[in-house]
This record gives sequence, C-alpha cells and structure tokens, in this order.
Amino acid sequence: MRKKLLAVMCGLALACGLFGGCGSSSQDTASGTVETEASADETAETENEESDSTDEETQEASEAESEETEEMVEAMQTDDTLIRIGSLSGPTTMGLVQLMEDSENGDTVGNYEFTIATAADEITTALVKEELDIILIPANAASTLYNKTEGGVTVLDINTLSVLYLVTGDETVNSIEDLSGRTVYLPSKGTTPDYALQYLLAGYGITDCTLEYKSESSEVAAILAEDTTAIGLLPQPFVTVACNQNEALRVAVDINEAWNTLQEQQGTDNALVTGVTIVRTEFLEEHPVAVFNFMSERKASAEEAVTDVEHTAELVAEAGIVGSAAIAEKAIPECNIVYIDGEEMKEKLSGYLEVLYSQSPDMVGGALPGDDFYYIADAE
Repeated sequence: MRKKLLAVMCGLALACGLFGGCGSSSQDTASGTVETEASADETAETENEESDSTDEETQEASEAESEETEEMVEAMQTDDTLIRIGSLSGPTTMGLVQLMEDSENGDTVGNYEFTIATAADEITTALVKEELDIILIPANAASTLYNKTEGGVTVLDINTLSVLYLVTGDETVNSIEDLSGRTVYLPSKGTTPDYALQYLLAGYGITDCTLEYKSESSEVAAILAEDTTAIGLLPQPFVTVACNQNEALRVAVDINEAWNTLQEQQGTDNALVTGVTIVRTEFLEEHPVAVFNFMSERKASAEEAVTDVEHTAELVAEAGIVGSAAIAEKAIPECNIVYIDGEEMKEKLSGYLEVLYSQSPDMVGGALPGDDFYYIADAE
C-alpha cells in the first residue's frame, strides 16, 4: 500500500515536471531562415493552444491522481479487518490492557478480538491453525515458531525486556558473584530464565552455583515463603507478590541490570529480551494497513501502561492478571514494558537470539532467523 501511494505521488511529481517542461520549451529556427511576422504570430498561437490543452490535461490528471490518493489514504485509515490477538497472562498483556479497554469501548481505529492464555503453547498452536493472527510470546519461542513454519511468522516489536529478578531474604546476596557456592531455585529447565542465568554465571565466571529447577514460578515462590534464606529466580509479577506476602524477602539482583553491566564489560549491546509481538506473515501481507494500525495503537497502549500506572493497575486486576490493583501498581514499574520496533528491534532481538543460540541452538529452534523475520516498517 505504501509503495503504491509513493508511486502515485512520484507519478504526480513526474507528470507535472514533464508537462511543465513541455509548456516552457521553444523551437529553434533553421540557421539563416527569417520568419515573417505573420508566421511568428501563427507559431505563438499554436504554442498557446498546445499549452492550454496541456494545462487542461495536466489539471485533469492531477485531479484524478489526487482523488485516487485520497481514496488510498482513507482506506489506510478505515481498514477494519478483524485482528485476533493472543497474549500471555503477565507483563506482555499488561502493556495491552489499555488497548483492550479502548477496543471494548469502540475507541480504536482497528477491529480487535483478544484471548489471554496461561501457556505459550496455547496461542502458538492457535496461530499455526490460523485461529489467531497476532500473538505476544517469549522471544525464543517466536524464533522457534519461525523455524517450524519456515518463515510463516514475522516479528513486529519487542514488548517487554527482562522481568527477571533474584529474590531472597539473605542480606549477603547482592550480585551475580555472590551466587558462588550457593543454590538458586528457578522455574523450568531449558527456558528463558534458565539460559539467562546460565549466561550470566558464565559471563561473571561463576562455576560453582547449583541450579535447582521447579516446574513453575509458583513453586519457587512457595520455597521462598518457607525459607527466606533461599535464593529464587522469579519473573514479575511473582516477585512483587512474593515480597508483598513476606516482608523478609527482597529483590537482591535485577537480572536486566546484571545483563547490561556484562554487555558493557564485553563491549557488546545485546538486550535481554523477554517478549515480542509476532504476526502471521500471510496475514501481514494481506492486511498491511490493519497491522500498521495495530502497531500504532499497541505502542500507545504500552506507553500509557507506564505513564498511567494507577489506571493500568486497575485494568490488570480486572483482567485477572494480578490478584489486586495494589499489587499490580507495585509490579508494573518493574515489568520493563516497552514498545521497540524497526531497526532497533532487529538489533536488540537478533543479538539476544545469538546469545541463546551460542548456548543451545535448540533454544531458538535450531537456527537463527533470517532477515525476513524482522518487520521493518520504513522499508515497506
């Protein structure tokens, strides 16, 4: 659509330039030929008639092109194709709740239908079956899906950076280095928290830290509730819930800060990416305007999530993501809700996936995604 609109505008400029050039050109007489006054008048009259005719044609063409351009712009603004969106009950959906409310109230440009799931498999399967069009999932899961579908998905943006924190009541733990000789409880082996922590331990030279895996974050939180000297790796909003239930617990290490510090030491700039927004590539190709409208409105929703925390917290509680608005209000500022697209998205996400790939190719689906995985709107 944008290419066609640009072509129309360029066509207008080119047409006007060509016609303008014709109207101002003159014919040289042959050397040594002397025109009579009558001949000169006839020539001038002919040129004027041609110029008038050309001007009329130019005006008609310009009006026709303008009408077409207006129709295209109107179509861009009013594409109401239904977009079925799936997201996970957590920080990724926290950045969506304002859009969800606006959609329910009929205050959006796009036409949306939302599904909130508790497991990534639920919405990835639905996307593959074409029951959903856009989903918000972990970054490595998006790469894996890209490989499984042979390029059938495209990433639109990064929606959350790191939401991981080391939680403990042990005052001696304040850095990754302090994990030497200790045991850390964390959810699910082979997941993003696992690989992120292993990457940091290796980067900081810690070789004697024991990792003990639990099936889910709630189990880790339960261990911390029973033994506040234990160390657990938890994502938000579990961190806020755990600390709220037991005042002896605290955030000992912000994994995002530890990651960024390591990047500075290594002279690299790979962001710790938690969640991304992906779309079925076929849907993007068929409805580029609807997807563009969604991206614009998702960006606004993410920005409102971090600027109007109180209202967002109310919406988060209503959606059942967190038990209460009070807890949600504490958790939201620590959830690293963002909207990053374009070249910056590609740079941060590709760098992060390379880190995961270096540890285990299976973590990203066996291979790094190609350039077509990253949607760069300005290039369309």
